[in-house]
Amino acid sequence: MIQDILQHQEGGVLTLTFNRVDRKNSINVAMYEVLANAFEQGAQDSATRVVVLQGHETVFSAGNDIDDFLRNKPAGKDSPVFRFLRGIATFPKPVIAAVCGPAVGVGTTMLFHCDLVYAGDNAAFSMPFVNLGLCPEAASSLLVPRMFGMHRAAEALLLGEPFFAEAALEVGLANRVVAPAECNALARAQAIKLAAKPLASLMTTKQLMKGSQQEAVLRQMDEEGAHFGRMLGEPAAREAMTAFMEKRKPDFKNL
Repeated sequence: MIQDILQHQEGGVLTLTFNRVDRKNSINVAMYEVLANAFEQGAQDSATRVVVLQGHETVFSAGNDIDDFLRNKPAGKDSPVFRFLRGIATFPKPVIAAVCGPAVGVGTTMLFHCDLVYAGDNAAFSMPFVNLGLCPEAASSLLVPRMFGMHRAAEALLLGEPFFAEAALEVGLANRVVAPAECNALARAQAIKLAAKPLASLMTTKQLMKGSQQEAVLRQMDEEGAHFGRMLGEPAAREAMTAFMEKRKPDFKNL
């Protein structure tokens, strides 16, 4: 069976590749488990100096696998999805993402915890949580307003409509926009540069840059998680998920 998350370790760089292109790299609970373990182990492993997250040049990730998500709803802070989000948020070493094509939901919010993000010119970012009867996660309700400004954050989080590579570059979510065929290679080249630098300097610099924001991010994740779990069982989310599975537009007029 083809692995849905490929792991490749070379020269101090751990590359994690979403490899479920037939399902638009949507993430299921087993994939979250692999990601969570990789970040937890990579934080302690001296052979891992940099982590790269990448997908295919046509798609980064469509976010949660809705069907799997409904069958395996997160059950507390120790569930794989929350372990992954805490792991990437607190990872002490550099994290680089190469993003091409759609990056939906957690496919976008995980990027706020990366240190460098390179985007293909076909990248399309979206955080449609409200459209699913839910609320933001991964501390995006804190980090998006800080990065985008309040009005652009409201557009991204309340309307949930896609924004594209040049807009991501403008607000600081992306470092550079390149052709999709070049994106993963660019991320790899930058990771090799970082891996050649003194690890203690990289880690201390990252810690200083994050500063007190780290505690605020984890608090926000906890608050979002409590609301998210509650809202999953409410009528708006049930209608949104049912409509998604039935391939129709949800009807929220009485909700």
